[in-house]
Parts: sequence; structure tokens; C-alpha cells
Amino acid sequence: MLLTVCVCPLAAQGIRVPLTKTYVDPTKPGHNHPKSPVIAPTVYIDGYALTFDTPCDGCTLQLVDEDNDVVYSIVIPVGTTTLYLPSDLEGTFELQIISGDWLFYGEIEL
Repeated sequence: MLLTVCVCPLAAQGIRVPLTKTYVDPTKPGHNHPKSPVIAPTVYIDGYALTFDTPCDGCTLQLVDEDNDVVYSIVIPVGTTTLYLPSDLEGTFELQIISGDWLFYGEIEL
């Protein structure tokens, strides 16, 4: 019997966080629709580690709790591929990545 083992690089990054996009504030003066489609970043979570397959340099990352309170916020440093979230946070959070006029969001469990 032949046993085949597949080593998938994506599995090593954790679980992909599905992100939805929306405008941060579509009523803001000077808000323009992009000429090309806006693609959500590709982000994976493994425990408290977030891995970015898509550069998010200079974007704001926030965690929002069930009461809609921002419990963690950071500007993602240039060149960051892995970001570690505070280990004292537990529960379900909305992960938000804000890039210009766009908000990408999805649910994570810590």
C-alpha cells in the first residue's frame, strides 16, 4: 500500500480568516470609487499569531468585542508578515483591518 503525504504550506500558516469589505465612511467628502476591484487581504490565524499573505503595511488592525468596543488596536509595521495578538484576550472578536477608505473584517476566536 502506497501512502502519500501532502505538506501544504497554507496549513502551516493556520486557519484562513474570511474577510468581508466595506467602506469606512462612504459619506466622507472626496470618497471615490476605485477603478479596479479592491481585494481583501489574505490573513491566517494560529493561536494568537496572525500571518499576512498580503502586505498590510501601515494599515490599522483592531479587535472589537461583542459590546462593539475596540479592545486592541495597532498600526501594522512595514514588512510585517506575522503579528502576535495579546495573550490576555479571550473570546470571539471582530478582526478589522482598515486601509484608507476600506474596512476588511471577519470573526476570530482567541
